[in-house]
Parts: sequence; C-alpha cells; structure tokens
Amino acid sequence: MFIKLVWLIPLLPLAGFLLIGLCRNVLSKNAAGILGSFTVLGSFVLSLGVYSDINTSSVKSYVVPLFNWIQAGSFRIPFSFQVDPLSSLMLLIVTGIGFLIHVYSIGYMHSDKGFSKFFSYLNLFIFFMLLLVLGSNYAIMFIGWEGVGLCSYLLIGFWFTNESYAAAAKKAFVMNRIGDLGFLIAMFIIFTTFGSLEFDTVFPKAAELGMGNWTLMLITLFLFIAATGKSAQIPLFTWLPDAMAGPTPVSALIHAATMVTAGIYMIVRSNVMFSLAPVTNDLIAVIGLATALLAAAIAISQTDIKKVLAYSTVSQLGYMFLALGVGAYTGAFFHVITHAFFKALLFLGAGSVIHAMGNEQDMRMMGGLRKKLPVTFLTMVAGTLAISGLPPFSGFFSKDEILAHAYEHNKILWVLGVLGAVLTAFYMFRMMFLTFFGNFKGTEVTGQGLHESPPSMTVPLVILAVLSTIGGFIGVPEVLGGKHWLSGFLNPVLNTQHSTIEPSSLNHSTEYILMAVSVAGAVIAALVAYFIYVKKRNTPKAENEPRTAWERLSYNRFYIDELYDALIVRPLNGLSVFFYNVVDRKGIDGLVNGLGRGTNETSKGLRLLQSGNISFYIFMMVLGLIVLFAYGFYTI
Repeated sequence: MFIKLVWLIPLLPLAGFLLIGLCRNVLSKNAAGILGSFTVLGSFVLSLGVYSDINTSSVKSYVVPLFNWIQAGSFRIPFSFQVDPLSSLMLLIVTGIGFLIHVYSIGYMHSDKGFSKFFSYLNLFIFFMLLLVLGSNYAIMFIGWEGVGLCSYLLIGFWFTNESYAAAAKKAFVMNRIGDLGFLIAMFIIFTTFGSLEFDTVFPKAAELGMGNWTLMLITLFLFIAATGKSAQIPLFTWLPDAMAGPTPVSALIHAATMVTAGIYMIVRSNVMFSLAPVTNDLIAVIGLATALLAAAIAISQTDIKKVLAYSTVSQLGYMFLALGVGAYTGAFFHVITHAFFKALLFLGAGSVIHAMGNEQDMRMMGGLRKKLPVTFLTMVAGTLAISGLPPFSGFFSKDEILAHAYEHNKILWVLGVLGAVLTAFYMFRMMFLTFFGNFKGTEVTGQGLHESPPSMTVPLVILAVLSTIGGFIGVPEVLGGKHWLSGFLNPVLNTQHSTIEPSSLNHSTEYILMAVSVAGAVIAALVAYFIYVKKRNTPKAENEPRTAWERLSYNRFYIDELYDALIVRPLNGLSVFFYNVVDRKGIDGLVNGLGRGTNETSKGLRLLQSGNISFYIFMMVLGLIVLFAYGFYTI
C-alpha cells in the first residue's frame, strides 16, 4: 500500500531543497531545474498511489505514526500523518500544480543568477505545504503553517535588492504573524479543553459539546483569525496583492493551490467544531462576501496585469469563505480545486505575457498580443471563461454550488454573491481585451521582440487549460444529470450530523433559474467589457489623468493601506519614537548613566579626603567618635 510510503511524499521535496541548496554553486541550471522538478514529480506519483489506496479501500482514514515527537507528562505530540480523502486530494493539488510550476520556472527563470537558490526555495515551500496538509494534529499543521509563511517571505523578496520588493516580503511576513498568533491561542484552548491536539481525539469530544458552545465559539474565532491572515481576508488581506513583487511562478504557487488555500483547508479539516459555532459561521460568511466584493471592486480599475489577478485571488478566496460560512464545506473545497487550475493557469499565462514584453506588466502598454502569443492567448481564454463561471468550464460548477447554498442560507448573500460574480467576469474580460485585442501600445523595440514562450512554459499552460475546462466535472450536480462525485468522496471527512455537505435541496426549476441568472450576468459583463475596450477602444487612464471619485477609490485600492498606515503604522512608529527618546534614552539610559556619573563624581570628591595629612586624619577620627557617641546617646 502506498499509504505506508506517505512519509516519502514530503521527504522528496525536502531532499531536493537540501541537495540544490548545498550544491547550488556546483550544479548547472539544467541540473538544478530537473532535480527540483523531479523530486516534486516523485511526490505526485506517490500521491496518486495514496489517492488510489484511499479510493479503493473500505477504510477511509489512516493515521501513519512516524515517531514520538514531544513527550512531557500527559502532554504528548506524535509526529504522524493523517491520510484520508481530504488530505489525499490536497496532496494531488499541491504536488501536481507544484510540479507544473517547477517546469514552467525552468524557462521563466533561465536567465536569473539565483536560479538554483530559487528552485531550492520552491522545494522547501512544497515540503512545508505537504506537512500542513498531512499533519494528524494541529501542532504538525502549525509547523507547515509557519513554514509556508517563512518560504513566502523568501520567495516574495527573492529579488531583495529592490527595496519595494523587500518591503513587500516583510509586509507579508508581519501580517501572517498576526494571524499565526490566533492559531497559537486556539491550540492552547484546544489542548486545555480536550487534553490533546490530535484530530481523532479533538473532533469526537468537540461533537459532544453541542451547538453554540462558547468554548467552541472561542476556538473557531481564533482559528478564523489565523485563516484571515493566511488566506487574505479582511482585514489581513493587503499583503497578498503586494506579494506580486516575487517572480511570477511564485505568484502562481502562492495564489493558486498552496499557501492562500491553507486557511480554507484548516477550516474544512476542523468542520466539526465550526459546524457547532453558528456565530463564527455567520461572521465567516459576512467577512468572506465583503472581501469578495471589495477585492472585485478594486480589480476593475487596476492596470498591472498581475495586480488584477492578485485581487481576483482575494475575491475568489472570499467566495470560498462564503461557502464555509453557510456550511457548504464541499462547495468551498470544490472551489479550492477549480481555483487551483484556472488561477495557476492565469498567473502563468500572465508570466508568459510579461516574459514576451520584456518584464512589462502595465496593460496600457500591451494590446494585440493574441497573434504573437497564440498558445498563451488560447489557454488564458480557457482560464478566463472558467473563473467567470461560464459553462461547461470548471468555475461554473463550483461557483454555482456556492451561490446555491448562499441562496438557501440567505437571499441577500446570494444577490451580493451574484454581483461579485458579475464583477469578476467584467474585470477578467477587461484584462483579456486590454492585453490581447486592439493595437499594440508598447515601444517599437518591445514590439519587435514579441514571441511565444518556450515549450517549458507553454506545455504547463496547455495542461492547466485542459484541467480548467474539464475539472468541474468531478462535481456535476444532480440537476444537470451528475452525481457530484466529490461530495461522495469527501463524505467520510465531512459527513457529520452537523455538517452541511449535501447538494443543494432546492427544486430543479429554482436551480436552473439561479444558474441562468449567474451565467447571464457574466455574459452581460463580458459584453460590456468588449464594448468599452474593443469597440470603443478605451484604455485605462494614465497616472496624471483626472478620475471620478469612484475611479480614484478603486484605482487607489480604497486607500486601505493608507488607512492602516494612519491608524496603526504611524501611531506605533510615533509611540516607539517616544519610548526611544523619552523612556529609553532619557529615562532608562538617563538613570543608568546618571548613576555612573554620580558614582564617578562622588569618588572624585571622596578621593580628596585621602590627603596624607596626619592631623586631618586625627581630626576625622575624633569627629567620627563624637558622631558615634551622639548616635548612642540618642538611641538610649
């Protein structure tokens, strides 16, 4: 059984990291790229075997112990892996998409001086992500959780000589630490309440506490805080758009299937506790929907092709949290899978465009690229149709399931969810039309050098385009003649008496109407974008051109970074300056230095008493005796 070899799945990327990192000055670029890619490919092959074992076995959950990690009295944490339908699918996503990104990086980073270092970081990232999804307890999950945060810092700031890129890496690191504190506090409460961090121990005990238990509400709230940091939800979302400072393969790796979906995976894994905390669920739904709409409203006016996709990722993550909040755990994870396909495709496609444009990312300098980059264009069309929720592409099925559950839960959530879907279609087709249609607007030198990317970059695009097209068929709803294979496969993990995992209970006519409204809205949005940017040939305004109030808000990202700077960063900086100048330098340092100076000056005076004059010494002795007699007389 491959399940017994599950420990090799994270070990192979770790070995790749060590070999490439230690031998980076000896290995050629080709050797480093091949070694890094094939270690992840090996993990993918083993993951296929693990998935096959789980799919064919009557037992759907295994705990594979490796060694006893921490033992202190009653506190025990084994280093063990949880293998079940949920983790087996995550293994396929992480290693499969990770392998394609590794192959793509061979072509994209071929001229970079830090090529070998880059591949070592990629392998380390994959290792920690695999630990996160395989851990059988919250402690092992937390190791992976922290590890991917560290690797994101290294990868986002890979070109650290650029100060703005280094600042973006630090911003991602700090904002993730805020969420990580929530994870730590939740772990403390979990151990105090249940006496263990093991999933197999915690979840059955949690189910006995009942609906609305305040301890579960507290635990889930802190876990949700952790998820808002890692999965970029309000208020901890501003780091993710800035993460575009990293090389494009990093953007695809972080934003598609790995780091940003860690929060969703953690909540789906902990579905027993979240299902019993309705207050937390309502908060998750509201925050998720607000994030989806805010990010979509920002994306519609961005001019950097990677920034559009970055805010698109934030918006799509918001949809996943909306699904979690209304109890549609299967729908949320379904969207994790389809999003991994089309978002990795779109980021890598954008990287192909940037590669052809000589690192130009401004869509105002593009246009007419579909003839020069035909493979990139066609594959990105598939990704755009998928993310816009148009049938039969993958995003249609997962987004429809989320909206159907939102409709059942609350009609207002559904209306706002459809609005977000319409905005998604508009900004995605706007990106496509500005990039690939019309006349080329770049420099003559750039135009002459336009060419399609090498096969190492286009082959992963084609594979991801196919997955974006057909990937949704794993979750075809009954109303369209399917059986929702994914729901049945995840039943052993999600099928509790409290979890909402069944396909929508709406009647078929209502489901058809909901689908029609969502699809019609996306089509209309695409047509509006076509009319504005192709027919009328409008282009986004230059930096110095006047904008309406709404355009300024959207283009400047609603000034949220400036708001955080005014409310948090500058006051904290001012407070630190005050403590440094007043408390530290004048207070603490002043006291310490004052004692030193006082001792020095006092010693200078006292040393004058040692004059060598015997009569003065006799006088001081007599004076001392008088003082002693006076003290003795006073105390009688």
